[in-house]
Amino acid sequence: QVHLVDSGGGLVQAGGSLRLSCAASRRTFGSYDMGWFRQAPGKGREFVAAFSRGDTYYSASVKGRFTISRDNAKNTVYLQMNSLKPEDTAVYFCAARESGTAYYPVSEASEYGSWGHGTQVTVSS
Repeated sequence: QVHLVDSGGGLVQAGGSLRLSCAASRRTFGSYDMGWFRQAPGKGREFVAAFSRGDTYYSASVKGRFTISRDNAKNTVYLQMNSLKPEDTAVYFCAARESGTAYYPVSEASEYGSWGHGTQVTVSS
């Protein structure tokens, strides 16, 4: 329904910064919750940050370091990542779910119906 393209990953040293982008094929404001998830080697997919019904949400591990934002004119969502740590190394995915029919918290990945292909973030020590 909504096609997403995520980008912006790369190799960075600990303490550095990266900004990830998620371009959507249509407007998402007011209709969709937008989220960021990540998956490290050998681990499951975990919640990072999200927009939902006018509010922002963050996992405890990234709160204070990462910031989710959006540019409605460009149909794009961003994830600014500062003070990166080696444990942040993972493939990062943007995702979207319909706000009107969502039931579970934003941290639950199962209700997100659209996903980007993922962008690799590697943080060296």
